[in-house]
Amino acid sequence: MKSRDLENLTQLRRARDLIDREYASPLDVPAMARHALMSPGHFSRQFRAAYGETPYSYLMTRRVERAMALLRGGTSVTDACMEVGCTSLGSFSSRFSELVGESPTAYRAREHRAVRAMPACVAKVRTRPVRNTPAASGGIAETGQDRT
Repeated sequence: MKSRDLENLTQLRRARDLIDREYASPLDVPAMARHALMSPGHFSRQFRAAYGETPYSYLMTRRVERAMALLRGGTSVTDACMEVGCTSLGSFSSRFSELVGESPTAYRAREHRAVRAMPACVAKVRTRPVRNTPAASGGIAETGQDRT
């Protein structure tokens, strides 16, 4: 790997860490790109090449992941939506359903006893949302299905 590639990865990691830390803040691609010291277009291309998804998609996946934990704890769908930084309940519900495979209301109503029994670090990995596509049709690992 060339030194320039390592430098790019370092800059991209900075932006990804920003998303992980500040997921509830209003973040847009230009702000993430500034944090990575890149232009927005270059940043988006490099981020997708490195992590396999767009910066915005990564941000929304983190938000849904955090919302899942809130919903398991009994937080209302509207409060979870706002707490993770989404401003549109409709867009949040659509993205949640796309990633998790069920609506936020159905997810909240479901029993989560097994997840509560897990250590937090294990629960975070096992319940991480996976895009609900034919290649990843298993939904989330919490359903007991393996992700490939």
